[in-house]
Amino acid sequence: MISVESLQFVYPNGNEALRGVDLSIQDGEFLAVMGENGAGKTTLVKTFNGLLRPTQGRILVDGVDTKKSSVAALARDVGLVFQNPDHQLFCETVRDEVAYSLRNFGYPTDVVERRVTSILEALDLTPHADSSPFMLSGGERKRVALASVLVWNPRHIVLDEPTIGQDYQQKDRLRNLIVQLNAQGKTVIMVTHDVEFVAECKPRVVLLSRGRIIADGKAGRILTDRVLVENASLLQPQISLLLSSINDLPSDIIDVYSARTMISNKIGRLGNVNAGL
Repeated sequence: MISVESLQFVYPNGNEALRGVDLSIQDGEFLAVMGENGAGKTTLVKTFNGLLRPTQGRILVDGVDTKKSSVAALARDVGLVFQNPDHQLFCETVRDEVAYSLRNFGYPTDVVERRVTSILEALDLTPHADSSPFMLSGGERKRVALASVLVWNPRHIVLDEPTIGQDYQQKDRLRNLIVQLNAQGKTVIMVTHDVEFVAECKPRVVLLSRGRIIADGKAGRILTDRVLVENASLLQPQISLLLSSINDLPSDIIDVYSARTMISNKIGRLGNVNAGL
């Protein structure tokens, strides 16, 4: 698990990004960290693999204090995909980029080739395998950065704004991949402003505002609370706004699939009542 205890982080310019954050993330959880720009979301997740060290408090990753471990050691278990992919891409081809970490970790050649081929297919990058990452679109580079982390199979996966630059089809592919990884027991932590993507995934949601956690709970409860959402400078999911004007419907419906099932069941019950009359 990842345990955050009384975490404070102050940048050299004096900006206090995190102010006494306490958070426990269990193995195999799927967590979305949300909030306004400057809330401290990216700062928080960068402390999970030692890229940033707490000013006060501590981070424990599987019982290891991040202050007492190197970034290289922590990165074996905590894979972080940056918000800007250009901050972590440097190889001449997509294939080499994705294979780099495995080669660096000393994996056999056949394992490297098998894993690279598999992840390129999963993220629809096979056609670009021999292209330069820097010749691709922003969304494609984002997927290359994601592939370069997922390929070494870290236990905890941190995704910073993974849906930026992705169309609906790619978002759906990403959602299915995240669900699959989470089903395999991996911890998935996602920083995002994309309320519709969160509504479809329905992870545990942590809301940050001005460096503090203001809410923590199920996505359906958090994202339909108008006051919480407004305080975090977010919007409610479209389907919840639509259903809020209809009486006698649950207040925590946030995705179209749940809404369709719920409405179908309600219509079915009304049909049975009418048939009885």
